[in-house]
Amino acid sequence: MSEYVSKKVAIIMGSDSDLPVVKAAVAELKRFGVGFEIHVMSAHRTPEAAAEFSRNARANGFGAVIAAAGKAAHLAGALAANTSLPVIGIPIKSSTLDGLDALLATVQMPKGVPVATVAIDGAANAALLATQMLAVYDEDLARKLDAYKAQMSEEVIRKDAALQEQLETL
Repeated sequence: MSEYVSKKVAIIMGSDSDLPVVKAAVAELKRFGVGFEIHVMSAHRTPEAAAEFSRNARANGFGAVIAAAGKAAHLAGALAANTSLPVIGIPIKSSTLDGLDALLATVQMPKGVPVATVAIDGAANAALLATQMLAVYDEDLARKLDAYKAQMSEEVIRKDAALQEQLETL
């Protein structure tokens, strides 16, 4: 067991309506035993609270921040502007432009304020990316990720073998 204790992940949603998408991130973090907190904060309606949270995130035990927001989707950038922790943006599909607006707002960051961005509604991958970031210094977490990737590989190999058997009967 490594001496390093994993940091937790902050999940910040621009609205509580983002929770159905964010549940996929929660499931992945739980799968790997990664601690997390979820909060609702807005880059536009509670900018001071969002800035304060991200300024203190490292001191409060976080190792990565996931920001989920739709439409204008400035949340990830607002958080990234106030922390040196990695920030991962989840563009949320909304009724406006099917999430393309959120994707572009999240991915188009100025030099010096990077935000890693996953696919529209890509909460599971955001959590997996955050887990991989934490695993850089956590050998136990890295082993869990290696086992997970091996399991995915084995599933694909089994599916291919089943397909080959099925094709022989055609």
